[in-house]
Amino acid sequence: MAMTGTTAARSKVSRRSLILGGGAALVLVAIALDTTVVHVGSEQDLRQQAFDPDRFGAAEFPRIREAIVERAAEAPALVTKLAADKAGAVADHGIQAGAFPVMAVTFTGTLGEGKSGIFAVTVPDLPDGQTIRVQTGPAINGTELRDFPGDIVFGAFTNQIEFQDAGAALNRAMSAEVLSDLDRDTLTGKTVTVTGAFTMINPKSWLVTPVRLEVAE
Repeated sequence: MAMTGTTAARSKVSRRSLILGGGAALVLVAIALDTTVVHVGSEQDLRQQAFDPDRFGAAEFPRIREAIVERAAEAPALVTKLAADKAGAVADHGIQAGAFPVMAVTFTGTLGEGKSGIFAVTVPDLPDGQTIRVQTGPAINGTELRDFPGDIVFGAFTNQIEFQDAGAALNRAMSAEVLSDLDRDTLTGKTVTVTGAFTMINPKSWLVTPVRLEVAE
């Protein structure tokens, strides 16, 4: 029996609805297959949150401290090695971070007068003209702690601000762990044992960011 015009139109609408409905269902299935369920508080959830510098600093500082301690050279020996074979010294005790190497060093010496939390250190057996200073805070400058591992790189962060914040957060984490109990007003004349890192801008003058600092009684 021939369909009337109304019946044919209804049939076309029904077929179109089925096609559209089927296409929508396929889209929903594809979306579901491509969707990852992220549970609140999980590692994936943390990665999707905004960058938290202090959480980053607290998490990363322990391994950076251990890396510096493991590769640190005694200061007099490091001076000698740098003079004889700079490339070898950097390979053994540091990393080339941009234009300047960042080196790991350890020493025991006597603190001189401090200024803005930076103290000169008299270390036995250093050659004439070699100076070492150590940062004790409260403000810690520089990016030695960020740069020393070699795997905290700009490309891992959203922008330059986050990259800088990562360095500052590592300094804060170090300061909270290493320097929080220091009485800076009484440090002059004290014997200290320091392990830390410095950027070798001037080979004759090292400004060390500590990862360990012990004051002799």
